Amino acid sequence: MLSNSDIEALEDILFAEPWGDDALDFFGFHGVVCASVVGPADLGAEEVFRLATGIDEAPDGGVPEVFRRCAEQLAGAMAHALDMGQALELPEPEDGDPMNALENWCAGFVDTFLAHEEQWLDAASEEETADLMVPMLALSGLFDDEDFQKVRNSDKLSRHMADAIPDSLTDLYLLFHAPD
Repeated sequence: MLSNSDIEALEDILFAEPWGDDALDFFGFHGVVCASVVGPADLGAEEVFRLATGIDEAPDGGVPEVFRRCAEQLAGAMAHALDMGQALELPEPEDGDPMNALENWCAGFVDTFLAHEEQWLDAASEEETADLMVPMLALSGLFDDEDFQKVRNSDKLSRHMADAIPDSLTDLYLLFHAPD
């Protein structure tokens, strides 16, 4: 996992000019990295940076080294946990609104899925992938779908979806990475 100083350095990069207004926070970054680990698309630090900052290409100087190190370290820890049969734990805010942090995490995850949707849907059963994506899609806040709004407006349904995410992540990982 990342230290508090790693997270602070990462957020300094994410909120830097000129992309800071469109960038994800740490929770969104975590979602991007998680999607890159559980999904079929193998994303390098440049692609993670692009998705996390909302820019079209990496800056002239390349991806900052601390960003690259944090992305690789987090991805490695996630893959190791999944390979060991452990469920992934989502980061929780030390203070503030846990549902906002979860929404940001889901938005990062779903943005990554959407950027590589064809690979996700071609690599496995489209129906199974879609079913496993429901909790993240519903809680991401990215869609105006009436059913998703009902979920977000209900504490009970939101909690149920949030509780389903770790199992969905494990199942997605197995769907794309387990040998047949």
